Amino acid sequence: MSLFNEVLIFLAAMVAGFINAIAGGGTLVSFPVLLAIGIPPVVANVTNTVALVPGTIGGMWAQRVFFQSQYKRLLKLLPVAIVGGVAGGLLLINTSESSFRSVIPYLILLATLLLAVQVPVKNWVVARMGNVHHEKHSPFFMLTMVFMAAIYGGYFGAGLGVILMAVLGLVTDDSLTRLNFLKQALGFAINLAAAIYFVFSGKVDWWIAFVMAFGSILGGLLGGKLAGKIKPELLRWIVVSAGLIAATVYFIKE
Repeated sequence: MSLFNEVLIFLAAMVAGFINAIAGGGTLVSFPVLLAIGIPPVVANVTNTVALVPGTIGGMWAQRVFFQSQYKRLLKLLPVAIVGGVAGGLLLINTSESSFRSVIPYLILLATLLLAVQVPVKNWVVARMGNVHHEKHSPFFMLTMVFMAAIYGGYFGAGLGVILMAVLGLVTDDSLTRLNFLKQALGFAINLAAAIYFVFSGKVDWWIAFVMAFGSILGGLLGGKLAGKIKPELLRWIVVSAGLIAATVYFIKE
C-alpha cells in the first residue's frame, strides 16, 4: 500500500471517529474510502468494524454515570446483542465478495436514510416518554427487536444507533439520556462481538486496521472536545449528503 493511501485511510478514520463522537454515521465516510483504494468489499467492511471499535469507547465512557440505572436492562439485553452481533458477522463472512458488492449501494442508502431520520426518531422517543409501554409484559418482543438490530449491526453497522434508539424507545419507558447510554452500550457490545469474531475470520487487513484505529481514536477525542462548538445537525446533513452521493455512485457502477 502506498504512503498516500495510508494517509488517506488514517484521515478517513479520523473523520469517522470525529463524526461518530458528534453526530454518528462515520462508517459512511471510512467504508467508501476503503472501497475506493481497492480493498475487497467484505474485507473492507470487516476491517472497518474492527478499526472503529476503539473509537466508540469514549462515547460510552462519557455517559457511564447512567450505568447503574441501566444495569438490569443491560443484563437482559447484552446476551442477545452479543449473539446477534456474532450472527451478523457470521452472515457477512459467508457472503461472497461479489454478492456483498451488489448490496453495497442499498446498505449505504439504508444507512444514509437512517442517519437522516435520527432527529425525528429522537423526537418520537421523547414524545413517548411517560406512556405505558410493554417492557415488562412482552420481554420476548424486546429481546427479538434488539437481536434483529444486532444482526444488522454485525453485518454492516452504519446507522445502528438510530435503529437501537427506535427499538429502545418502542419497548422501554425512560429518559432520553438514559436510553442514549443504553444505546451506546448495546452498540458497543454488538460491534465488539462482531469485531472479535472477525479477528479469527482471516478477513481483517491488520495494517489498515492498525492505521485506522489510531485515526479513529484521535478523531473521537477531537470530536469530544469540539462537540459543544459544532452543530450536530449541520454535520449530520453533510454526512447524509456524502452518503447519498456514495450510494448514487455505487448504483451507477452496478
